Amino acid sequence: MKSNKRSLLVISKDVAGSSTRYRAGQFIAGLAKSGWQVDVLAAGSDIGGRRQMVAAASRADVVLVLRKTFGPVTNWLLRRAARRIVFDFDDAIFLASNGKPSSTRYRRFKRMVKSCDQVWAGNPFLAEAASGHNPNTAVMPTVVNEIQYLPVELDEKNSGIIELVWIGSRSTRKYLEKLRPALNRLAALNSTLRLKVIADFELSDLNMPQLRIDWSEQFEAQALATAHIGLAPMIDNPWTRGKCGLKVLQYMAAGLPVVTDAAGVNQQMVMDGYTGYVVTGDDQWIESILKLAADAKLQAEFGKNGRQRLIDQGYTVRANLEQMQRSLDLMG
Repeated sequence: MKSNKRSLLVISKDVAGSSTRYRAGQFIAGLAKSGWQVDVLAAGSDIGGRRQMVAAASRADVVLVLRKTFGPVTNWLLRRAARRIVFDFDDAIFLASNGKPSSTRYRRFKRMVKSCDQVWAGNPFLAEAASGHNPNTAVMPTVVNEIQYLPVELDEKNSGIIELVWIGSRSTRKYLEKLRPALNRLAALNSTLRLKVIADFELSDLNMPQLRIDWSEQFEAQALATAHIGLAPMIDNPWTRGKCGLKVLQYMAAGLPVVTDAAGVNQQMVMDGYTGYVVTGDDQWIESILKLAADAKLQAEFGKNGRQRLIDQGYTVRANLEQMQRSLDLMG
């Protein structure tokens, strides 16, 4: 008997990377329930790997390419082999990482977007960049599975310590370093504050007590939930406007109030004075953190509001899964 399952091939630069987990991996089980067989394959870096990728694409009903763009020959071969292609991206990959224009990156991006049947962009800024080259572009925000993030009651957290938490990677370290002067001033104003860094580095030259925790998919939700205040420092430039606010969503899912710079999607996700504070400059950072640190009830209220807002605004796996299924079903 012929199987009724349809096949979706996910092509990614790094099958274990954060973008792959959040943009594809967390939907595999749900897509399987609706009749999709999902396979994830790393984009080949040599001729043999590219041939394997193109061959696998020819056997799939739909190919989902995550962030990866190709040269003209590989792009043509992939388009020729695949029945349907969806391009998904969650960063301003058409720019240099400093936010300046890059003719090479833009040319590859434009080629990929134009050759696809659909484009899924992580936020409206990215969607606008793609829609001029492919009108079949939709916003597919980065989301979290809120069920995995269970908020912790304040009386179950460390007593006598107010823990500020930041989660990220070495590539985004510069945003946390931007906050060092404010954190050092805070350390002199409130001795109960401690910085928890969930990453593969510590923040140097910091006067505030610091706790570094290696990132772990198994324990990240608990490490976040046991903190008190989520920090999301950011600079404002074209590159950061392409960011999709993952750490803000994680803090909200964990029931934490969030303090963030007025930059990118962060300032839309955080409702100032309701789920946290949207700030400009060190003085506002310090004022907001001191206010939250001194008021446990305010922490709890903002955290509860943030988690509910995350659900109401559709930043959840369930909401995105429904959108994905509708889009894929039209093609599969």
